[in-house]
Amino acid sequence: MRPVVSATCLIALCAGAASSHAQLRIAAWNISNYSGSDRASAIQTAVYASFSGRSMRPDVIAAQEFTSASALSTFVGLLNSAPGSPGDWAAAPFITGPDTQGVLVYRTSRVTLQNTLTIALGSSSTTNQPRNTYRYDIRPAGYGSAASNHIALYNVHLKAGSASDDNDRRLVETQRIRDNASGLDTNPSNGVFDGLPSGYHHIILGDFNVQSSSQTAYVELVAPGVARFLDPINTPGSWNNSGTYRFVHTQDPAGSGGMDDRHDQILISEGLADAIGLHYIGNVLIPYSTSTWNDVNHSYRVWGNDGSAFNNPLSTTGNTMVGPTIAQAVIDCTGGAGHAPVFLDLRVPAKVGTDVTILDFGSVTQGSASPTRSIQVSNAGNVALWNAAGIANLNYTLGATSGFTSPAGSFVDAPGGAANSHAISMSTATVGTINGTLTISSDDPDQPAKTVILTGVVTGGNIAPVANAGPDFVVHDVDSSGGEPASLNGSASFDPDGSIVNYLWREGTTTIASGPSPTPIVNLAWGAHTITLTVTDNLGASHADTVVVTVNRLPVANAGSDITVTDLDASGGEIVPVSAAASSDPDGAITTYTWTLGPTTLASGPSPGANLSLPVGDHTVTLTVTDNLGGSASDTLLISVLPPAGCDPDVNQDGNVDQDDVTYLINVVGGGENPSGIDPDFNQDGNVDQDDVSSLINVVAGGDCP
Repeated sequence: MRPVVSATCLIALCAGAASSHAQLRIAAWNISNYSGSDRASAIQTAVYASFSGRSMRPDVIAAQEFTSASALSTFVGLLNSAPGSPGDWAAAPFITGPDTQGVLVYRTSRVTLQNTLTIALGSSSTTNQPRNTYRYDIRPAGYGSAASNHIALYNVHLKAGSASDDNDRRLVETQRIRDNASGLDTNPSNGVFDGLPSGYHHIILGDFNVQSSSQTAYVELVAPGVARFLDPINTPGSWNNSGTYRFVHTQDPAGSGGMDDRHDQILISEGLADAIGLHYIGNVLIPYSTSTWNDVNHSYRVWGNDGSAFNNPLSTTGNTMVGPTIAQAVIDCTGGAGHAPVFLDLRVPAKVGTDVTILDFGSVTQGSASPTRSIQVSNAGNVALWNAAGIANLNYTLGATSGFTSPAGSFVDAPGGAANSHAISMSTATVGTINGTLTISSDDPDQPAKTVILTGVVTGGNIAPVANAGPDFVVHDVDSSGGEPASLNGSASFDPDGSIVNYLWREGTTTIASGPSPTPIVNLAWGAHTITLTVTDNLGASHADTVVVTVNRLPVANAGSDITVTDLDASGGEIVPVSAAASSDPDGAITTYTWTLGPTTLASGPSPGANLSLPVGDHTVTLTVTDNLGGSASDTLLISVLPPAGCDPDVNQDGNVDQDDVTYLINVVGGGENPSGIDPDFNQDGNVDQDDVSSLINVVAGGDCP
């Protein structure tokens, strides 16, 4: 049993529910003791005449109060010969029973009759139903044997009267109908199992002879539980002699009592109320209008009743639903006292269609891009027979077997429109023939799982090479020429099943190198260059990789002007502050300043300033600056540290104050040569002697000048 949900009706369709239509229309009509000898023209007019584009034109009529098989034959003949009739009417077998009989007539181009069963026997007993109950199993033309394509029609003419035993006799019949719809055999005497097959929809229609929805016979039908019936127009109440229900009254179009009772009804199963597959065109959650017969939420109509005749015979003059001619025909069909027909419309299920039954992906190479094929999935319901508004939407999903991929999600296709196109792809990972299926799971009752064959071949062909342009790197413009040669290296590229025959190097769309060598040298200007390497193998397959090469402009080192300082404290040395602040980098930033004297590093760090500790003498100091990309440049600085005034211990003038100066002075004092020309009276006491040597030794050792 499917859940009852809102079945939103197309406004235009429901508003003109009796207009020219192609959906499945089912009617109930107590035609009042019909023997076939009269009312011919009235019947034809009531069924096929048109007013403001509206006509009853049903596909199925469950009628009551037929007196004979001959009357049924006459009725079918009248329908087939009526002006505007398609001439395709037939009747279910006439079954003789107590009292007058219920019959079923139907259009053979629209409905197939599957079964006719007597599911309950009537009699004159005051504890039994008065007439037989007939069930007619039908299905829409063009649909298969799926259970949900079937509708069981219970044609009823319940006991008339308001006495308690009248209601009891009605209850007996409705209990049997509810049991039968639940799958129970309610007439074992007929020799066949007559319980309703599982999955069938069911409708009860005819002359209920009840005046209120609270009567037990009616409650039996609509009470929650298995095989319940629903009032499709959701209009419970005490219908008798209440103007609130004037638009759904069916009795009496001709009698003096007028239109004041809802005796004739059509109730449906829950499965017809869910807007899926075969279903009622209307919203079962919304009560029928109390202000207009033209309720846009329902296809259900009482034919001829425009609501203007409460407690009066059916209106002819000014009848807004059917006009005077059809209204009079409905009155004449009663034979002086009787009933107006009622009908409702059903949508038939969607049908799933595809443009192909096989998708062939052909032959593709292993590892190549996955090939795709398109399939068109459509709602293939017969629009010519049922009209687009008379066919349900197709709801479906797609599922492909291993090796193939289909789109995920749920899809919908309306009848009569364009098909949905879906791309199906095949994997190329594995060599061999790949066979599979695409399953279209839908609410098509005849093909809930439609399959399309998928096939293709993956050959063990060429495997593409793998390009490797190497890591990103930096080259430095050492000569400040505006560019620099760069050695590209694609030698890490490889081909798993062949050989690489060409290495193509491009910057943007410009080719900068091409050929069989993986290591070309190219000239690049200052800046960053994104270079793409495309390698091609011996069978024409290719692959690409990129490398970023940066040509760096070297920084400019500036150690400043030469510096001369004096050893003021005669300590033999001095702390000399230096600055490289005038150094610069044209395309980045200097990150390190290093000061060296020969192989010795005096200072290094991110600051351009430093304090260097140097002895007395002349020193050539080198500044090396390094930028953020590793480029470097150097400059030199001459720093002279002078001894204190009046005392120069560097007597040999070799630029150093050390033991050599002491040896030199000893030689001069001893009468040796004096090539430097110094004054050997070092202590300036007027004598050249050993005291001068002792004074020099003291100064060289760090003492004060004399």
